Amino acid sequence: MSPLAMVLALLGAAVVMFALNRPRMDVVAVIMMVALPMTGVITMSEALVGLSDPNIVLIAALFVIGEALVRTGVAQRLGDWLTARAGASEAKLIFLLMVIVSGVGSFMSSTGVVAIFIPIVLRIARNARIPAGRLMMPLSMAALISGMMTLVATAPNLVVHSELMRQGHEGFGFFAFTPFGVPILVLAILYMLIARRFLAPGPAPELPKRAALTGWVADYDLAGREHRLQLRARSDLAGKRLDDLDLRASAGINIVAIERGSRFRRKLIQPRAETVLEAGDILLIDRRANGTTGFDLDSFTRAHDLIARPVSGQWFTDTAQEIGMAQIIVPPTSRLISKTVTEARFRSTYDLSVIGMKHGTKPQPDRVIDEPLRPGDTLLTVGPWRAIRKLADERRDLVLLDLPAESDEAVPARHRAPLAVGVLALVVVLMVWGIVPNVQAALFGCLLLGLFRCIDMAGAYRSIHWQSLILIVGMLPFSLALQRTGGVEIAAQALLGALDGASPRLVLAAIFAVTGLLGLFISNTATAVLMAPVALAVASALDASPYPFAMTVALAASAAFMTPVSSPVNTLVVGPGNYRFADFVRIGVPFAAICMATSVVLVPLVLPF
Repeated sequence: MSPLAMVLALLGAAVVMFALNRPRMDVVAVIMMVALPMTGVITMSEALVGLSDPNIVLIAALFVIGEALVRTGVAQRLGDWLTARAGASEAKLIFLLMVIVSGVGSFMSSTGVVAIFIPIVLRIARNARIPAGRLMMPLSMAALISGMMTLVATAPNLVVHSELMRQGHEGFGFFAFTPFGVPILVLAILYMLIARRFLAPGPAPELPKRAALTGWVADYDLAGREHRLQLRARSDLAGKRLDDLDLRASAGINIVAIERGSRFRRKLIQPRAETVLEAGDILLIDRRANGTTGFDLDSFTRAHDLIARPVSGQWFTDTAQEIGMAQIIVPPTSRLISKTVTEARFRSTYDLSVIGMKHGTKPQPDRVIDEPLRPGDTLLTVGPWRAIRKLADERRDLVLLDLPAESDEAVPARHRAPLAVGVLALVVVLMVWGIVPNVQAALFGCLLLGLFRCIDMAGAYRSIHWQSLILIVGMLPFSLALQRTGGVEIAAQALLGALDGASPRLVLAAIFAVTGLLGLFISNTATAVLMAPVALAVASALDASPYPFAMTVALAASAAFMTPVSSPVNTLVVGPGNYRFADFVRIGVPFAAICMATSVVLVPLVLPF
């Protein structure tokens, strides 16, 4: 068997596995990385060359920047603004939704954008009494079109850019895609305002409802137990450390949180032994923490010059961005069994306070922290979301059982949103002006986001979609193998032979169509890896500029509207939108044709042959 036949056989096997989705795409990519060197066409070092590709590092850095926008609440604020502006107008809602999603997706992963906006759109649809199916497809379409806006918006753009540079050409500029993305977005909005009428009108399946904080407050009778006590200017508690006061032993109360006002905003402080109280502080206390029944709130407030302020379930809801709750269960293998909460040093270990306990399904109104823990006990904890998220990784001694509905909207670093936006703007300026290489600008942005604590290292690593990176790394060697065996030239000549004597615009249309059809079976990133060298070879054979042909491949790779498996973006909205396979075909195929016609007209005007 010739080397070309072996490479094509592996490529065919990869396409089949991609289409069947067995095994996973990243596993297929690793299989190809191992198998290609066995053909003798490339070496193992060349099969791993993608790991040193700057664009792979750039994509990983963009995942981190996108996660920082989520953690600081920037994306959520855009959703809230959308809700306020659109009201109940479906047309206005579709217009604003598609504009915002395509704008945000220009600087972060389109898949990440859709994941962020799905709960926002579901909430909007419920409030406006609009079937979610009318909004989910505009959401996915706008996310895909966002890949046509900037160089870093989607992986296929960077793949095509990298292939241009590898063959000795200058790459695309940061906004080189914008002249094509904006007109296509305008057409998409107009198209969806008409096509939405043909979508399935049924509402999305009801999502399971999780308990709200107010529900837990009632369930554990917290409204009658929790109090807020503010220190007056002359309070004898001001200026003293919590461990010196030892209010738990002396007064039978447990301090859950401390509200402290600053010049610009109020903040919640997690109480620690070394915390020093200040005049004006408001203490959130649990008065039954150690089973003391003789606690007299009025006498305590008079003795220490405090102002008593009752707390309601609404208070917990209003502070849900800073302080959260979680129900956790004690597994049979826990080392905490038979220990009390105090003996387990729960607050010191987990940075959380236990304010409720259930033996089975029965709440324990008293002796919460002095009751020995039993297997299967449920504990209601309160504290910062950061500590709750960290507890989610604990699986030996405690298991996270449930989070309130408010956890979906809580962001860990909301007050750092201006810093995240500023860093993003700086990264964009560095890329646009070419002051430093794109990957260096993105990594610099990641360092700044870490310095400003918009994201931590654990969150940064979790944010990177490793499956996508491995997929790109594993498919890149195919480009080199096909070029060495003459496969690229054969494909280019076959395409030109089929279009003998055709105009360059018709060739562009053919490249767009082939790229789009290939994208029905494999990911748009893998499609770009395979088609970019073919398009450049066609340009060389026509003695034409490589840029219009490379741009056509990138645009076609993002036009993955035709099936729910064409892109992860489409797959995400199938369930919430209650869609069928035929819905994507009916709506996506005509618009893919519109995109092809628009690209064939605009690309040669902006990037002449």
